[in-house]
Amino acid sequence: MNGILFVHAHPDDETIGTGATMAHYAAAGVPVTLVTCTLGEEGEIHLPELALLAPDAADQLGGYRIGELAAACAALGVADYRFLGGAGRYRDSGMMGTPANDHPRCFWQASLAEAAEQLLAVFREVRPRVLVTYDPNGFYGHPDHIQAHRVAMRAAELAAAEGIGPAKVYWTAVPKSALVASMAEFQGAPDNPFADVGHVDELPFGTPDEEIAAQITAPAAQAAKAAAMRAHASQIPADSWLHTLAGRADDGFLAVEHFLLAAGERGPGNGAHGWEDDLFAGLKPQ
Repeated sequence: MNGILFVHAHPDDETIGTGATMAHYAAAGVPVTLVTCTLGEEGEIHLPELALLAPDAADQLGGYRIGELAAACAALGVADYRFLGGAGRYRDSGMMGTPANDHPRCFWQASLAEAAEQLLAVFREVRPRVLVTYDPNGFYGHPDHIQAHRVAMRAAELAAAEGIGPAKVYWTAVPKSALVASMAEFQGAPDNPFADVGHVDELPFGTPDEEIAAQITAPAAQAAKAAAMRAHASQIPADSWLHTLAGRADDGFLAVEHFLLAAGERGPGNGAHGWEDDLFAGLKPQ
């Protein structure tokens, strides 16, 4: 099959980081599979009516977020979405140094071999040509993102040994030029996500433009991504700067996503840095 597999840490990561890309390929008829590694039990709750679902109360946020993920995937046109090892197998690890990070079921404490075998089973089933996950720092350093990277890369290695590995592996990224532009645009805005950042190099993410391999520009997917963000209402409040961006359909900002090529041969590209405009660039259909 010529499908694409996305491995993310929590519900809403798929939408924020790769929602436009997922919607773009789903609309084109490419088989899209999403594997989410935890239920996101430790997420910050932005809806007051859900406050009692928090970990220090009923501890039911994860179950609620299963429904949010289902609604988001429906908006993106992605029918094949699963949780690694089944829903609830691995718990949200929270941040380093917190009690959640020591929970016996947290993803950070999981056996890499065991988790990779569970993902390998997905490889055997869907045979993706392309894998998308995070870089070794989990994009911004969250333990679950780092572990998702480790599990995805180990599973890809095991799949390759069986002759079913992906032809290309990408890691999510944001070019530094885009961060500089965003910091300038949001300066002085009440919902400025960079309010406490003096310089782009202070951020825990950001990739030099010349290291970026691919830019997916999918203006037709912006509405789908915006709808998917609304589906994750427990995590993305109505006044979030992300919704501010979503409302700017005229510039298509939300519909542009970038990637590093971690494995495989780079295909033909465009522009000053030769960025691919297709994650399948250079691959022959099977």
